[in-house]
Amino acid sequence: MSSQDKEAQEDELLALASIYDEDEFKRADSAQGGETRICLELPQNFKIFVRGSPTECLQNSGYEYTICFLPPLVLNFELPPDYPSVSPPVFTLSSKWLSPTQLTALCKHLDNLWEENRGCVVLFAWMQFLKEETLAYLNITSPYELKLCHRETGQRRTSVFPLNAELDGCGAAGAATAQEEILDERAVQDVESLSSLIGEILDFDQAQQKKCFNSKIFLCSICFSEKLGSECMYFMECRHIYCKSCLKDYFEIQIRDGQVHCLSCPEPKCSSVATPGQVKELVGEELFARYDRLLLQSSLDLMADVVYCPRPCCQTPVMQEPGCTMGICSSCNYAFCTLCKMTYHGVSPCKVTAEKLMDLRNEYQEADEATKIFLEQRYGKRGIRKALEELESREWLEKNSKACPRCGTHIEKLDGCNKMTCTGCRQYFCWLCMGCLSRASPYGHFNDISSPCFNRLFQAMNVDAEDED
Repeated sequence: MSSQDKEAQEDELLALASIYDEDEFKRADSAQGGETRICLELPQNFKIFVRGSPTECLQNSGYEYTICFLPPLVLNFELPPDYPSVSPPVFTLSSKWLSPTQLTALCKHLDNLWEENRGCVVLFAWMQFLKEETLAYLNITSPYELKLCHRETGQRRTSVFPLNAELDGCGAAGAATAQEEILDERAVQDVESLSSLIGEILDFDQAQQKKCFNSKIFLCSICFSEKLGSECMYFMECRHIYCKSCLKDYFEIQIRDGQVHCLSCPEPKCSSVATPGQVKELVGEELFARYDRLLLQSSLDLMADVVYCPRPCCQTPVMQEPGCTMGICSSCNYAFCTLCKMTYHGVSPCKVTAEKLMDLRNEYQEADEATKIFLEQRYGKRGIRKALEELESREWLEKNSKACPRCGTHIEKLDGCNKMTCTGCRQYFCWLCMGCLSRASPYGHFNDISSPCFNRLFQAMNVDAEDED
């Protein structure tokens, strides 16, 4: 190696290391060479299109994805001792989404660039061409369609050929057809299958978008502070951006209040909702466990065939069999009626508790014929009639009688003074204030000036007499 070639190589490698960051250029440790990863600048709203499903090529359907970044072209090179005075760099060019035919065309153009600049360093010119002119040189436009094909090159090879990326006459393909062209051994397509290629493209695009987002400055619309994207978060649907600190406080308050469906964008009239992954990133493990539990429970509540075990210590969700009123808890093995939530009672009607009498009467009186038949089958006609009679009796007693302050026996006052005697326990009590009276002097309550019922022994009788007059 001449001193001039050695100096030129060192200067070129140092210049590339200073121009590009470590993700784009990495110098080899053992030899004069390295690796460059070149991300192309895609037009806005660039789309890739795949016919059929990712696993099956169906001709009557397709999938289209809008992306901002494609996986990089990888140029591995090694500088021979007589570079740049005599020999060009030894290289391989690999890509996941370009076909071997396209990569071959690029390799040939890199050779042409060397011939035009023979005797001078050429790596930077190669990298600039690949970064800025690849799409135009290969005539790649949006939507960029991918399709699985087979190609014979000595041995069978599976490749991905973009159908809309045909080379024009100025490209390296010339007038030769794709089948007649010999593939360059330096052209490497690093992909296993169409489905894996789509997954890698989407994953890389998401990672690059996150990297770009993290490096920018944004204004939080809540605290009005400017912060790096790495300290912010955006909602997937609306792309509204807020700092993580504000969203963390907002999410924690909502989750503590049980409002797991209200973790939406704070922007007024915006319906975008945070994803579970975003919630998990911001709140602690305990709050996220509560959020996850409440979210699952609310989802189960919307399912008509899911009931909960009625035992307070269990509450496990139970799938209800169609047409069956028996539920068996998978956790505690409790067999219960899915209608009344009591112990399973077979074909016997459900019992009506005292607390549900009013609701049952209102529901039965306001129901249509079909609902009335269902209620009669559930509780039985006799049970419903008994419930209605008991409720009417209770309402009559509450309206026309009072309960003894000692034993609770309902007493009806027909006439007489306000000193009453319970028919159950023989306790004296005042009909006006319902206080217990002394057995030795029951009328002293009405003669005591400090008593609230002073001189009111016959008050109701006087009112009745006036009404009659």
